Amino acid sequence: MSGTKVRTILIVDDHQGFRSLARTLLETEGCDVIGEALDGRNAIEMARSLRPDLVLLDIGLPDLDGFDVARSLTSGEFAPLVILISSRDAAAYGSRIGASGALGFISKDQLSGAAIAALADGR
Repeated sequence: MSGTKVRTILIVDDHQGFRSLARTLLETEGCDVIGEALDGRNAIEMARSLRPDLVLLDIGLPDLDGFDVARSLTSGEFAPLVILISSRDAAAYGSRIGASGALGFISKDQLSGAAIAALADGR
């Protein structure tokens, strides 16, 4: 992920299989995954304590809406970059992605270190 200041990543998704796959993929590409959260409340707590550069955040969480979590994360003093992810296409969410405070959106099947870097470098 050259060119970007993203060094540490927190992955937030309620599916263990996806978190494991994402961790392996991103670490293979040189990213430092410093934590995993399975819901919105844990994501907010972990982001406050770990202070990742970036939070990879699933929109469909079991406890809180991912858009609400993104707004909470990006409004703090030490706000990480947030990239929303989903198995659905971005068009399904319309303007909600831009209104969430997130840097952008990546479909889960398009996830890569290069996709993250492209969003982070383009901010």
